[in-house]
Amino acid sequence: MRVTIVGCSGSYPGPDSPASCYLVQADDADGRTWSILLDLGNGALGALHKYVDPLAVDAVFLSHLHADHCIDLTSYYVLRKYHPSGAQPPIPVYGPRRTPRRLARAYDLPRKPGMREEFEFHKHGPAAHIGPFTVESRPVDHPVDAYAFRVTVDETTLAYSGDTGPTGALAEMAAGADLFLCEASFREEDDNPPSLHLTGREAAAAATAAQAKRLVLTHIPPWHDAADILAETEGVFDGPVDLAAPGATYDL
Repeated sequence: MRVTIVGCSGSYPGPDSPASCYLVQADDADGRTWSILLDLGNGALGALHKYVDPLAVDAVFLSHLHADHCIDLTSYYVLRKYHPSGAQPPIPVYGPRRTPRRLARAYDLPRKPGMREEFEFHKHGPAAHIGPFTVESRPVDHPVDAYAFRVTVDETTLAYSGDTGPTGALAEMAAGADLFLCEASFREEDDNPPSLHLTGREAAAAATAAQAKRLVLTHIPPWHDAADILAETEGVFDGPVDLAAPGATYDL
């Protein structure tokens, strides 16, 4: 499994990165490469072209319906509908309930058909199977319906927190993960609202509870110095810790 950071800026696109988007790829037994996206936030579709042909994406998984995680699906709709090679067959899009309505409204389309001719919408369930991938989803702690993902290929596992405050669901979803991609939007020193995001220390504590093998901190807003959040993980998680960066790849 290969994970590519397409966008990792928290809450809105930053000067150096689009908002959240993670490309996950793996080969099946026949050698065919499958590609899925975890989120597709502001500015991510343009950057995605650097790493894969957007028409080669096999499915999209949306952690929640805030713009910095889903809004570039409106542009992806245009790409798939009006591409010079012709309208593309619909691909699966997994998301919270009312995902079709949210995206239709964002592009000022009627609810029916909305984007249903371009995307095959599914509500998150316990698990989805796309090519070699098994993608499990669990609710997390955020002001809207939001989910963490556990992506497995054979014995290899990627965990992704989505956006969340502290919750025991993270230890379950990231248990033994080869890589835990975890949001860290807050700093310990600030007066942070509850049930919204994690600090660097809280992300590290979740990785420790899960016994994850590697932690990658993501979704850090441009108004913070990422080095401050990275420093909060010291002495809390003993494994390797990275700051997510656009274009970074992890071969698991």
